[in-house]
Amino acid sequence: MKILSLDSATEAATCAVIEDDKLLGEITFNYKKQHSVILMTIIDTLLKQIGTNIKDIDGFVVSKGPGSFTGLRIGMATVKGLSEGTGKPYVSISSLDALANNLPFTDGILCPILDALRGNVYSAIYTYNENKLKRLTDYMVISMDELLTMLKSKESSVTFIGDATYLYKDKITNSLESTNFAPSHLNFVRAAALGELGFKELLNNNFDSPHTAPLYIRKSQAEREYELRTGKDINE
Repeated sequence: MKILSLDSATEAATCAVIEDDKLLGEITFNYKKQHSVILMTIIDTLLKQIGTNIKDIDGFVVSKGPGSFTGLRIGMATVKGLSEGTGKPYVSISSLDALANNLPFTDGILCPILDALRGNVYSAIYTYNENKLKRLTDYMVISMDELLTMLKSKESSVTFIGDATYLYKDKITNSLESTNFAPSHLNFVRAAALGELGFKELLNNNFDSPHTAPLYIRKSQAEREYELRTGKDINE
């Protein structure tokens, strides 16, 4: 089986092609630029460089979030369009799961953190048991202070990974006794790690539907501002 995976949930835009247990190619751009402009270009470039046509792809994998609302919609729309156009299935995988999958077999607790602005992060807590990634918490949007308090109660070494490590490294080091940080080249979602998780779901026929929505976790800024202004829940 040959799959195409992609992520545009954060500042990085990345895509990869995996065939069975082999990575054929991966392209990543990790700088500020509109993903809507470059995503299809890097997909096309990758397919050409490895001599593969979109018709040869058997399934697609996309990050469903959490992350940038706009970036998530771009990625989901792209994969849904490719899936519909080719008649091939797709699955969506959490960006936090994919980040955790960048560092397999980590001892203690593995904690991906993505910047959610205003002192908050998107996060979840993981361990590796019997060579398998296990998520211990729900996906969260949480203040960094609250997350550190939660991790202190675990009494375990903690390895952090993700773009928010650059913002909170000093705070983390001063708050926890035993910490490690992922190397910089792993602090973003890699399409290869995302694709590896999605590959298993595709093999088991756990497909997403055209109606699958991104994993936002929290309401958009526009929704929050509306509720603050009107005092009403936008979903009522």
